[in-house]
Amino acid sequence: MSDTFDVVVIGAGPGGYVAAIRCAQLGLKTACIDRWVNNENKPALGGTCLNVGCIPSKALLDSSEQYHKINHQFAAHGISVDGASMDVPTMIQRKEKIVKTLTDGIDMLFKANKVTSIHGHGRLLANKKVEVLDVESEKVTQTLEAKNIIIASGSEPMSLPNVPFDSEFIVDSSGALEFDEVPKRLGVIGAGVIGLELGSVWRRLGAEVTLLEALDDFLAAADKNVAREAKKQFKQQGLDIRLGAMVQSAEVKNGTVVVSYTDKKGEQTIEFDRLIVAIGRRPYTENLLAPDAGVKIGERGFIEVDDHCRTGVDGVYAVGDVVRGPMLAHKSSEEGVAVAESIATGVGHIDFNSVPWVIYTAPEIAWVGQTEQELKTSGEALKTGTFPFAATGRARAMEEPIGFVKIIASEKTDRILGVHMIGPHVSELISEAVLAMEYKASSEDLARTIHAHPTLAEAVHEAALAVDKRAIHKAN
Repeated sequence: MSDTFDVVVIGAGPGGYVAAIRCAQLGLKTACIDRWVNNENKPALGGTCLNVGCIPSKALLDSSEQYHKINHQFAAHGISVDGASMDVPTMIQRKEKIVKTLTDGIDMLFKANKVTSIHGHGRLLANKKVEVLDVESEKVTQTLEAKNIIIASGSEPMSLPNVPFDSEFIVDSSGALEFDEVPKRLGVIGAGVIGLELGSVWRRLGAEVTLLEALDDFLAAADKNVAREAKKQFKQQGLDIRLGAMVQSAEVKNGTVVVSYTDKKGEQTIEFDRLIVAIGRRPYTENLLAPDAGVKIGERGFIEVDDHCRTGVDGVYAVGDVVRGPMLAHKSSEEGVAVAESIATGVGHIDFNSVPWVIYTAPEIAWVGQTEQELKTSGEALKTGTFPFAATGRARAMEEPIGFVKIIASEKTDRILGVHMIGPHVSELISEAVLAMEYKASSEDLARTIHAHPTLAEAVHEAALAVDKRAIHKAN
């Protein structure tokens, strides 16, 4: 069987399904192939993000934060709650319901936009052909032809030698979303975004959490001021963060996970009831490309593309986690839109300098643009302004006076080069900074913009004022 389309998309994660919908909106006959199956062994669109990543983890983070507030913050408001308890299976069921609602929603969007949804494993052949393989038997079920092909196959969790997954005691980030009870002692290998978020969930619910991070620097990608404040806050919450810890092995003995690692003190051994491996993700390219497909994979496993996501094979593009750049759902989606518009109109654009990062811990962490340490290395003359949430009425009223906003601007032009935040709801506040940078705004532009009072956003306003040492609600 052979079907012809204007566009065939391989993968229905945030990059793939968004690209498919935008292609269809632009009048292109579009098909999207995806291999994901859910816990009921049924096809589920949305990729890692919706099924076992962004969405379910945020659902658990929210549930655990509500539980934490009942036990530790409500008293300050005069609210007393006795005997609060967490029903973990109910929490997991809520998470599953949210996931199903959203994945079903993509299926409805495909139908509404007349995107042909095909369940199976997509494999790129030469001459703009894609064969669809049955996920279980790996037999070819059909072959598609397309004028354009978008590869959006996503990524998968990385593993460690001598730390074998067993889906019960030693799990990856997906398995960490399925615990049916709170482990007494939880180990997390990796103190990056995923490790911190998952560790935070189970720490709030009562687990003793230890994070083993191989790097000597905590949150090395973040601004140093933010990383320092984050480390302080997480330690106060009870997260045991051990830096420079190189894990050598892990094995299960009588229902206990025994982990061996080395640090500056030498060889160490620690025991856990459960262990999460969260050391990052790698591009998913298994059986994705036929030998004569012509698409190249680089040394680090990413498909090679240019700034417009073109692979070098005419009409074949790749977006999302399978290509260079941060593995972020919103970056994937915007690449998908840019490629769709480029196919349809010849013009597509994404500004990689304005991609926001968010860590959904409490306090939240968010940033966009370059860090102060990166800019100083480049020799850029800078000026910075910071403002603490503790000096805002809204944060005080919320009983969350933690963290700050930091704005970095060019000394010469005053153009905003980076904005870094840690505090309440900064995942929402960062959008103002992204918009400002997208418009090439100066710190003066933000300083002259009226912000409603009382709001958390006033911290952004005051940080912009502080760039030129004229903040109102703190000493300059």
